[in-house]
Amino acid sequence: MSDHHTYKKVELVGSSTTTIEDAINNALAEANKTIRNLEWFEVTETRGHIENGKVAHFQVTLKVGFKIASS
Repeated sequence: MSDHHTYKKVELVGSSTTTIEDAINNALAEANKTIRNLEWFEVTETRGHIENGKVAHFQVTLKVGFKIASS
């Protein structure tokens, strides 16, 4: 067992037609399909797409951190 951990960060953009929280969860669910050892995230941007004067999609940019398996 190592006495330290090494992490990597990747940037994702999640979207949802309902809420910012759903946009975050959608991005994390997709990342979880291919990235092991997900440990944390930070929201770096929040924006949206407008159609006919209303929110059509919430878009959230995340930095997601995961532990390198051998560390």
